Amino acid sequence: MPTAAKLVAGVFFAALAYLLADMIKPYLPDGRSYAAFSPAFAALGLLVGWRFTGQRLGRGLGTVVGIGLSSGFLLCLWGLILFSGYEMVRMSMRKAYDGPVEAMKGMIGIAVDYVLLIAPQPDVMVALVLGSLFGGWLTRITSSRWS
Repeated sequence: MPTAAKLVAGVFFAALAYLLADMIKPYLPDGRSYAAFSPAFAALGLLVGWRFTGQRLGRGLGTVVGIGLSSGFLLCLWGLILFSGYEMVRMSMRKAYDGPVEAMKGMIGIAVDYVLLIAPQPDVMVALVLGSLFGGWLTRITSSRWS
């Protein structure tokens, strides 16, 4: 059932994800096109905001800080799974892996490489944490006012 809290959370986390994707692009390896990176990450933010944040804060199932930070963590986790899986499929089309088990190990290695590239960047981490906290607060205010 659509609610104002779900709508606000979905739109906010989509915007946050788009901003984060633009902040992450300079830290990624050169030589590849990242044109679909920001829209795909924004779609993921929309899903996390709608299905997780708006649903829980709309019904009062947690604190603002906990749900907000959990939403940011979920956004990062699903982003890693999505983009390392995409990279694994791209490399498997070039016959880089001998089998599916090796491809899954490669996917985990790619995800670890992404984490090691992005986690030490303070601008990205501060934007993620503060944005997640603000998104949780904004969703809570919306749910208490319009639900």
